[in-house]
Amino acid sequence: MKYSKIEWTDATWNPSTGCNKVTAGCKNCYAETMAKRLQAMGAPGYENGFEFTLMPERLDMPLKIKKPTKFFVNSMSDLFHEKMPFDFLDKVFEVMKQTPRHKYQILTKRENILRTYCNSRSIPDNVWLGVSVESAKTKYRIGILRDIPAKIRFLSVEPLLADVGELDLRGIHWVIVGGESGPKARPMRPEWVLHVQQQCDRQGVAFFFKQWGAWGEDGIKRSKKANGRILLGREWNDEPQLIATM
Repeated sequence: MKYSKIEWTDATWNPSTGCNKVTAGCKNCYAETMAKRLQAMGAPGYENGFEFTLMPERLDMPLKIKKPTKFFVNSMSDLFHEKMPFDFLDKVFEVMKQTPRHKYQILTKRENILRTYCNSRSIPDNVWLGVSVESAKTKYRIGILRDIPAKIRFLSVEPLLADVGELDLRGIHWVIVGGESGPKARPMRPEWVLHVQQQCDRQGVAFFFKQWGAWGEDGIKRSKKANGRILLGREWNDEPQLIATM
């Protein structure tokens, strides 16, 4: 288990690693940069760099953790990658089913594979399913997610690359918004964030502002830490109560 600096989870669990770009949100993928760095360091599990790789030796890791933990599953990959065998995916979900003390947060940009897999399988109550919505061009994923009978469904609107337009958030429980980090980060405008927040408020959906990233609310590029998580004077340093009790 690796404890995480990601604000909305406790730890990461990567039963597979590696991925490839599918939409504009993937352009400056942090996981690709990290995987290549780990490969150069000789870190176990990254011998293939960012090529999709199964990690069966990591399957039983959550079984060994007694403390209830929120796991972000596959921070270094996409659990529903095209090369992921469904029989291996079944083993991943079996571990999640066997550990109801934990919560598992799964985020994908491959909504069609998610749908195909879930069509013939039930989703354990401790599994949260999410899709990425980087702009209006990818908000069609929301409808696909809404039709999957998961107890918690969430959106990651990160990196937010443009105004998402009007959102139908029926059946969605949580929306995370954040800007892009890194030297090639694309800026996020405050009005895009506020448009999402206002829609969440109107539709009764929990809203979580993760970060500005490399570009601040004032449009100036600086370190992610310096930009912080201040939106309209509010420091977003806690999760909504709704999510805290899920």
